[in-house]
Amino acid sequence: MQYRKLGNSELLISEISLGSWGIHEGVEKENAEACIYKAFDLGINFIDTSNSYAAGGAESFLGEVLQGIDRSSYLLATKVFFPTSPVDRGLSAAQIKKQIDASLNRLRTDYVDLYQCHRYDPDTPLEETMTALTEVVRQGKARYIGFSEWTPEQIQSALDIADVESFVSSQPQYSMLWRTPEAEVFPLCAANGIGQIVWSPLAQGVLTGKYQPGQAPPANSRAANEKMNWYLLEELFSDSILTAVQNLKPIAQDLGLNMAQLAFAWVLHSEYVSSAIIGASRPQQIVDNVGASGVQLDADILAAIDNILVSVVRK
Repeated sequence: MQYRKLGNSELLISEISLGSWGIHEGVEKENAEACIYKAFDLGINFIDTSNSYAAGGAESFLGEVLQGIDRSSYLLATKVFFPTSPVDRGLSAAQIKKQIDASLNRLRTDYVDLYQCHRYDPDTPLEETMTALTEVVRQGKARYIGFSEWTPEQIQSALDIADVESFVSSQPQYSMLWRTPEAEVFPLCAANGIGQIVWSPLAQGVLTGKYQPGQAPPANSRAANEKMNWYLLEELFSDSILTAVQNLKPIAQDLGLNMAQLAFAWVLHSEYVSSAIIGASRPQQIVDNVGASGVQLDADILAAIDNILVSVVRK
């Protein structure tokens, strides 16, 4: 496993990190626990979760599993914004104060290494949100702060507020097929010491090549799991995209990689990306995915990938 610095922080995070969205939502407890231990064994040191995953269940599960493991040996991140009850949501000062304490209680820890705004809150003044996040850091409840899926305008507005803690991380969707952050978010963040921890680097599983055009999803796939497929973007499962992805297989084979490893290696070739989040239901998936760390793709390979995907890439 190789490691990269996260923005202007002191955090050195593994190129591959472990997400927890599927915990309690389609992944059996024993498998989820085994995945966490395997991730640590392979050098993954960064775990990402949210107060909204399984209505707090993911945090509670992690709090249980991580007991007895040296807290200084791993980095823990959680998020705030989405509803956790009919009356609890958003990024108001009251919500941030309430939700950070609830998250720490479920995670059974005194602090998180990274506290992230899961989305932007248009109903709360940004200065109120930034002031509340600053208080969380200065109270020692979080070491650093970040955001997920903010627009360049929203990011810049936060940067313009004086006397508050600075963001060190951005968590956008990013993959060979979904390149929207490249145009503005990546350079803006880089100019201001904000690193990228990207989600869905496999384009919701499409880049594994297991989904065939004109065919139903495999029975054991996430797309066939009713507990986990509600969030999938239909546009990623179009026949044109699935056909293009199949044409990537010879490239992966020539490099001695599987399709997932090629997808992760492509994401990690970006100088802007600090880490790519994986989701796993079995430990072997983590073993396979970690094989992408350190893989170098030369210019000819990158050009060949672009030529295959040029008509289906989202920019």
